[in-house]
Amino acid sequence: MSEAYLEVTFRRGRPLAAYYYLPRKSREKSYRTQRVEPGLIIDFSRSGHAIGIEITAPDRVSVAALNRVLRELGAEPVRRADIAPLLAA
Repeated sequence: MSEAYLEVTFRRGRPLAAYYYLPRKSREKSYRTQRVEPGLIIDFSRSGHAIGIEITAPDRVSVAALNRVLRELGAEPVRRADIAPLLAA
């Protein structure tokens, strides 16, 4: 997967959880996790490469918080439109 993308799980029309996939090799799987911000958990592959960010509290996530984490990982920042499904509810 060469581009980042967001996957959101809804329940009764409200976001329950989300996952922000980061670019990675197709065989990379989560090996360890690290909590970083309230409601944000980074998944790392066995080689230590960040492969995604679990968003466990969608109602508490902000563009600024997500971009702080992405900046620390050396990843491209998100725009408000990129996570619009989380912010709309």
